[in-house]
Amino acid sequence: MAKLTDVEHAYAVVWIDHLTAKIFPMGRTGMGEVVVHAHPSSTHLHHKANVIGSGRVREDKSFLPTVAESLRFCREILIIGPGTEKGALLQYLQENRKDLTATQLHGEASDHPTDREIIAFGRRRFGLD
Repeated sequence: MAKLTDVEHAYAVVWIDHLTAKIFPMGRTGMGEVVVHAHPSSTHLHHKANVIGSGRVREDKSFLPTVAESLRFCREILIIGPGTEKGALLQYLQENRKDLTATQLHGEASDHPTDREIIAFGRRRFGLD
């Protein structure tokens, strides 16, 4: 697995959910892999009966900035995954990466593909096959 400082490719595909982001930076010369883990207050997402509160886990405020930092060299990014976290990352990047236009940030729904499927999806999307 590559360290954040080792990954300097033009493209990246990110699979993300509320606990993990798998980042596959890629280019014509190769690819890397970075995994970022969130550290929420709990991994339990469902509301329990007779318990006060919204039933939602407090999010890890450093998760999206850490994911964004690992994408700092990428000029075109595809974000996939189940749930709403991909939309949250897309919005975070739109607000914090002013160097990227709407045509350079892509979000698509995806279930739980294997790493190979994520990489193949990205290579096809960016025309690297």
